[in-house]
Amino acid sequence: MILDSVSANRLGIFSVYDAEGIIDDYIIVLLKAVKKHLDKLLVVCNGILSPTGRNKLNEVADEILVRENSGYDSWAYKEGIEHIGQYYLSKYDELVLFNYEIMGPVNSFDDMFAYMNAQDVDFWGITKNYSIECSHISKYIRSHFLCVRKSMFLDHAFKKYWKDFPKVNSSLDSFMNHESAFTKKFADMGFKWKTYVETDDIEYMSPCPLTYMTKELVKEKKCPVFERKIFFQEYADVLANTMGNTAREFFDYLVESKRYDVNLIWDNILRTCNQEDFVRNLDLRYILSSVQSDVKKVETILQKRKVALVMHLYFEDLIPDMCCYASYMPKEVDIYITTNSVEKQKKIEKEFLNKLANKKIDVRLIENRGRDVSSILVGVKDVIFDYDYVCFVHDKKTAQLKPGTVGSGFASKCFENVIYNKNFVNNVLCLLENNPRLGLLSPPSPNHADYFGIFGNEWGANYDITKELAEKMEANIPINRNKIPIAPYGTLFWFKPTAFKKLYDLNWKYSDFPAEPNNVDGTLLHAVERMYSLVVQAEGYYPAILMSDYYAGIECTNLDYYTRTFNNKVSEIFGSSYFMTQINRLSQYHREMEIKTQEYHKIKGEKYELELKTLETMNYIESLQKELADVKGQKYELELKAIETMQFIEELQKKATLKYQIRKKIFRKD
Repeated sequence: MILDSVSANRLGIFSVYDAEGIIDDYIIVLLKAVKKHLDKLLVVCNGILSPTGRNKLNEVADEILVRENSGYDSWAYKEGIEHIGQYYLSKYDELVLFNYEIMGPVNSFDDMFAYMNAQDVDFWGITKNYSIECSHISKYIRSHFLCVRKSMFLDHAFKKYWKDFPKVNSSLDSFMNHESAFTKKFADMGFKWKTYVETDDIEYMSPCPLTYMTKELVKEKKCPVFERKIFFQEYADVLANTMGNTAREFFDYLVESKRYDVNLIWDNILRTCNQEDFVRNLDLRYILSSVQSDVKKVETILQKRKVALVMHLYFEDLIPDMCCYASYMPKEVDIYITTNSVEKQKKIEKEFLNKLANKKIDVRLIENRGRDVSSILVGVKDVIFDYDYVCFVHDKKTAQLKPGTVGSGFASKCFENVIYNKNFVNNVLCLLENNPRLGLLSPPSPNHADYFGIFGNEWGANYDITKELAEKMEANIPINRNKIPIAPYGTLFWFKPTAFKKLYDLNWKYSDFPAEPNNVDGTLLHAVERMYSLVVQAEGYYPAILMSDYYAGIECTNLDYYTRTFNNKVSEIFGSSYFMTQINRLSQYHREMEIKTQEYHKIKGEKYELELKTLETMNYIESLQKELADVKGQKYELELKAIETMQFIEELQKKATLKYQIRKKIFRKD
């Protein structure tokens, strides 16, 4: 069926879900672009819809239907069709089913609809996926944008398909099966179909071209949309299909080409996604040069931005080292130093004022409570919002770890990736200036020596207390015990004070923090350390990892060693295979061992029960034996008494006989 570009009329059914009923601006941008080609737009909301969300949708939607959140988009489409009814549906030439999982436009919808109008098809979509079934490649339309023409939606088979659509379609697997089954069912019935973006020439490259070849489809094949999930999907899936470059390359392309406002992406993923996921997918790990920098650009930045260095100094022997790090800052940077005694204050002033006479230096005496956390949250709160960019560092020793090089290695990792040298600092300032949504830069987590055991488990004993703190400051972002915050472990970092507003709004006091001595983990101080990155996200900024080029080489060497060692050992057990396959094998092995352990304990328990019963039986037998012995003893006593009685009777009889004989003799008549 070919459509007339002038007279063709379309009905659009758009499906959306948000746990809080919020409608982000990217949805409105998408709907407005598609609405130009629709005569009516019905928006179906799965779950709830906030009043603000409804007001936004009312600007573009002709009708809004709120339904229970079940059946994913499939049931939203089904109920939308039923809501319209067959009579009114028959008045349209084309039915457009699309959902919130896509963002756009990045290319023209006008060109797409104009081209597809001229195609003799019964149903069509924007992109397709591929799957292998019995050595046969199956192709199917992605259901995030599916168009069905009157020649098909008036057919009895189409009506029956939706009428019989199972409500058990509540799992993601069954939804994905529906996505491929829809195309196959109606193609097998003779209905003609195609996609606007043709990818058959590159089907060998990926089964999911829009997901893993996003830039190619948008730039070279004029695809008008992209999937929001590429910025936060499971990283195991990313590494199973790519080297991890898809999302970052595409995002950078959007920034450079200005084809799409990336703030629409940030607004959505910062509100709805866990930071571990989007930091990985977008590769938010900045490696900056320590060899060269654009000095003129930095001078321009410092003319319009105020920058501060805040230092908390506790160890007197480290004062010269800290002064050296402070010297890497441009002369325009103001320096604030906090310490906990008058004696230290005087030593710091002498060291810094002698060596950094051209800088503004303010040395402050603070209470010895809260350590580096109270330094930044209380000690300099009165001036912090006077600045656009702030670097915070503190002298660091980890005395509890032996040998001392383990703790000093952690300190070195923090400093060398936060304030390495002058060129590096200049490049940090340029990075903060060039990325308006960047709110926090932290050094990478330690992973050497004793720290390896907590690498990947950075929550430690601090999840619950951090979650309580997040709720207190109303930081409404996803926090998951199984997803780590991209936080500055060691508490050295760069940040934008506006990104810390919710944290400062709590009006911290020294008394809020635990008194010395402090525990090494599980305290409010450790919760705040993890909260830094979470509050940044709650304020609409993103956290990222910062590394110097010098240290990046060391990190790559270490991680290469860890990976190869892990792979060699695991391969000895399971054979060589893809990373996630090995992880799954280890998980399966762990589950099997758990089952065997449970069986062992069950058998051991049963054996223990038998031993108890045996012991009880033996005790019972022993008791019976004692009873038998008692009975035997009593019987023996009775027998003795009987013998004695018989003997006594016998004696009596003898005596009686003797008496009789004597008596007879005496009274005998001669």
